[in-house]
Amino acid sequence: MTASPPVGDGIVLDRVTVRAETGRALLTDISLTLTEQRIGVIGPNGAGKSTLIRLINGLTTPAEGSVRVDGLALPKDKRAVRRKVGFLFQSADAQIVMPTPLEDVAFGLKPLKLGKDETDRKARESLHRFGLKGFEDRPAYLLSGGEKQRLALAAVVAMDPAILVMDEPTTMLDLAGARLFRRLIAELPQRVILATHDLTQLAGFDRVLVVDQGQIIQDAPPETAIAFYEALVTEREHLQ
Repeated sequence: MTASPPVGDGIVLDRVTVRAETGRALLTDISLTLTEQRIGVIGPNGAGKSTLIRLINGLTTPAEGSVRVDGLALPKDKRAVRRKVGFLFQSADAQIVMPTPLEDVAFGLKPLKLGKDETDRKARESLHRFGLKGFEDRPAYLLSGGEKQRLALAAVVAMDPAILVMDEPTTMLDLAGARLFRRLIAELPQRVILATHDLTQLAGFDRVLVVDQGQIIQDAPPETAIAFYEALVTEREHLQ
């Protein structure tokens, strides 16, 4: 992995609370500064992991508190933040919008106004980088789950974001696909924030947050945070 230093002030959440439409708190009074190159987010279903990472590119807006990304304020600077932050969803099908892989990656590059030849070159280069050489003109809907996830990743990375945020991207992958995905992520120069239930994806990470009931209940290196979370799960199993 090629390390690149954090830019600006990193990602800063200052006393952030997020509420559902019903008024129920999804996150409560969260304050964090995220500057590390690799950060994991783990916790039970419904704990607030997705809500937390969606704050980083403005997909979720806090009811209270503030969010800044490398000095850019959300939601005021949302457009600039979304150029800086690439987001990979759990379901690749929700992210693939064009009929073929080449068209899909090229579509994402359109806002950059690179010109037809340069757009085509960058799209092919990104597909090849993620093991999709020869897939350029295949129907996207016929790709396997792992191939679709790599296509979604290729489309996001082609935009050259500084930060890559991923919401449980290996949920639909088999063991081989998840291992390949881990290797691909390890090679990226971008800062990565990964919400996952697959704890093996966090090998080599710098920091892991454990989220539960809308709170950060542990913030530590991977080994410490994962051991804490596993103990929490075991304790709750015994209470059932």
